[in-house]
Amino acid sequence: MPINILMPALSPTMEKGNLSRWLKKEGDKVKSGDVIAEIETDKATMEVEAVDDGTIAKIVVPEGTQDVPVNDIIAVLAGEGEDAKAAGGGASAAKPAPAAEVPAPRPAAAPAPAIPAAKPAVAAAPASAQAVTPQANGARAFASPLARRLAKDAGIELSRINGSGPHGRVIARDVEQAKAGGGLKAPAAAPSAAPALAPSMSDQQIRALYPDGSYEVIPHDGMRRTIAQRLTQSVQTIPHFYLTMDCNIDSLLAAREQINAAAPKDKDGKPAYKLSVNDFVIKAMAVALQRIPNANVSWTDGGMLNHKHSDIGVAVAMPGGLITPIIRSAETLPLSVISSQMKDFAARARARKLKPEEYQGGTTAVSNLGMYGIKDFTAVINPPHATILAVGTGEQRAIVRDGKIEAATIMSVTLSCDHRAVDGALGAELIGALKLLIENPVMMMV
Repeated sequence: MPINILMPALSPTMEKGNLSRWLKKEGDKVKSGDVIAEIETDKATMEVEAVDDGTIAKIVVPEGTQDVPVNDIIAVLAGEGEDAKAAGGGASAAKPAPAAEVPAPRPAAAPAPAIPAAKPAVAAAPASAQAVTPQANGARAFASPLARRLAKDAGIELSRINGSGPHGRVIARDVEQAKAGGGLKAPAAAPSAAPALAPSMSDQQIRALYPDGSYEVIPHDGMRRTIAQRLTQSVQTIPHFYLTMDCNIDSLLAAREQINAAAPKDKDGKPAYKLSVNDFVIKAMAVALQRIPNANVSWTDGGMLNHKHSDIGVAVAMPGGLITPIIRSAETLPLSVISSQMKDFAARARARKLKPEEYQGGTTAVSNLGMYGIKDFTAVINPPHATILAVGTGEQRAIVRDGKIEAATIMSVTLSCDHRAVDGALGAELIGALKLLIENPVMMMV
């Protein structure tokens, strides 16, 4: 029986991908694990592997095709002993194969295979086969039959469950997550509870403001669209507030200079590491979250997620946008390891070679614009984080110490907080703990 190769979901939020290149052509024989295509997501270029031994019977989606929906058939594989022509001829009428048959993606240039993705609890059925359940509140919920039954048994209204399947369809794992207290939408507000958001200007309305020929239209790529969607959602749904403190970093700069000077060198005289101020900030934020554990959280409608480790996302600029690779359990890592990981992440981020597990999740983030001379700014929280730290440049400023005016190197930091999860006093405790660590860097080592 022919095997359908589907557009894989490379992240929980992915709905579409771009099929950038086929590495095999129709009629080519492949073995299980052979790389057959490259797919571009909003953040990275990933590879698709053959799901079994056989022959590429039909390429359904040509290379260069953009916005291919997740779980759409992109090719058909004829199994051993099957007629490839016959298998390919029925491709247009073929039903999508179970999602479990989609091979695990891995980075295009990674030397080692990626960790296989977990198989979904239920195969994804075609859209036409999905149940459409009318809800008591008038909403229509698209769900698989198994998800509908599980939700009914658990007494959970389907319209309150966030669907992670194609086009927002609710599948079994979404119901299981909802039963555990996560993935639930907020209860619908009464019609008069809050005014509706004013609609934004349409493309036509905006273009009408400018003479023809006075601008060039540059289509958005997947990354820019995703950034726009996530940040718009963040500012519309998360109640932000901001706390700013000035940190004296003279001791930090002295410690950095001493540590870098003592770094071991290889045979070519190159130091094993070279710490940056940002490496200290990452470590300080990680330790501060351990000292103020109630701020190391993520908000869900079902309950607060209190994280055990400090997984620090660090904003990295790249062509067309930014990405936040994550330093896992940063509170346990030496500064030299944090520095090494960040250099590796930054290089691979700019080449779009990060694995999804390297930039998804995390418990907070750090955004540093000090290298651009920015004194201070506020950053937008990246869900599911409850905080993000904006770091400005270190500059010489006049301070008063023991009644005397002195010069000191001051760095302003601003903590954005999700008021649902982190109240004002708690946020103040966190940024205060951070300031203490930055101004006394030796405390990060104990």
